[in-house]
Amino acid sequence: MDALVPSLTPTSSTKANWEHFPHAADLGVRGFGPTIEDAFAQTALALFAAVTPLADIEQTTLVTIVCDAPDPAVLLVDWLNALIYQASARHLLFSRFAVRIEDDELLGEAWGERIDPARHHPAIEPKGATFTELRVEPMPEGGWLAQCVVDV
Repeated sequence: MDALVPSLTPTSSTKANWEHFPHAADLGVRGFGPTIEDAFAQTALALFAAVTPLADIEQTTLVTIVCDAPDPAVLLVDWLNALIYQASARHLLFSRFAVRIEDDELLGEAWGERIDPARHHPAIEPKGATFTELRVEPMPEGGWLAQCVVDV
């Protein structure tokens, strides 16, 4: 779903503001950021970091993502599922993201490269983001949290 979207600025943080959290046989992904957009970008980093080390993914291909949902939490699931779809359909891995949210619409860009199994050694194959443990909310100390469980 490539759309013409002006180039966005990648997430402002250079340090990892994401983590994985345990959830049975699936994968919990969580992102933090000063804005909701940064938290969404960090959650996407957590997703692809579970597949292969992010440093091993070159940023040679740009994919544009557009999705909309009336609720920020549903928008997170839609964003991650759009990334999973693009990665699967185009045989790509992503390692850099930019997100802009206006009203109920997310405009995103993902940079990555075609999967090279010999070089990337994918550890998992994400199948879909779920509503399990889904949270998108401001944190008491400031900033935003975005998380959900991904079926692998």
